[in-house]
Amino acid sequence: MLVDSHCHLDFPDLAVNLDELLANMRDNDVGHALCVSVNLQDFPRVLALAEAHPNLFASVGVHPDYENLAEPQAAQLATLACHPRVVAIGETGLDYFRLKGDLEWQRERFRQHIRAARLCNKPLIIHTREAAADTLRIMTEEGADSVGGVMHCFTESWEVAQQAMEMNFYISFSGIVTFKKATNLKDIAKKIPLERMLVETDSPYLAPVPHRGKINQPAFVRHVAEEIAVLRGITVGEVATATTRNFFKLFKVT
Repeated sequence: MLVDSHCHLDFPDLAVNLDELLANMRDNDVGHALCVSVNLQDFPRVLALAEAHPNLFASVGVHPDYENLAEPQAAQLATLACHPRVVAIGETGLDYFRLKGDLEWQRERFRQHIRAARLCNKPLIIHTREAAADTLRIMTEEGADSVGGVMHCFTESWEVAQQAMEMNFYISFSGIVTFKKATNLKDIAKKIPLERMLVETDSPYLAPVPHRGKINQPAFVRHVAEEIAVLRGITVGEVATATTRNFFKLFKVT
């Protein structure tokens, strides 16, 4: 069995076909999925999915790309995370690719999420893009290692992966690892210990080969696992067993 450790089933492109997507998960032996929050306004619909389907889980958080919002506070996030179907804080982090200028508000938002995770003792889902140094620095300063988490949709260097793993974080691979030109990421997928690896879709984005350019869905996480199996010279079953075990361990679910 596989687990999609990061998807957005509440997004309109996926929500309209939810029954079909859940059936596709079953047909592809994808047993569970984590529906990840990107803002507090839409958090209720993320939580509703997890409440309605025993194989779906939720997170709570505000993505770093969302500007001009009332800034979430640690206590507020921790309170929302007390719900038993909420298994993580995030997605949170830093993104210097899409936004430019004075991004101190983004860094402070990230700090609030780490503090929330420590308050409720739940792991973090971290997004970082063109901001690895500041991401790792803030993780260190705020004690993110005490709760751990996952570096979602990883595209950084091997050195960044090593530093994250030293802080009790898992490394999650998305459909990007199937892309022909993602040679550096493929090399990292060969190196990451299986016991520190997760797989995800980030659907509806980043559909893997052979579905590239289409709307992604949790069932397609199988292609991510298949690519990693080929790269490492092991079976898909071995990747599935390891990444599923890691998911349950990290997010403390049964």
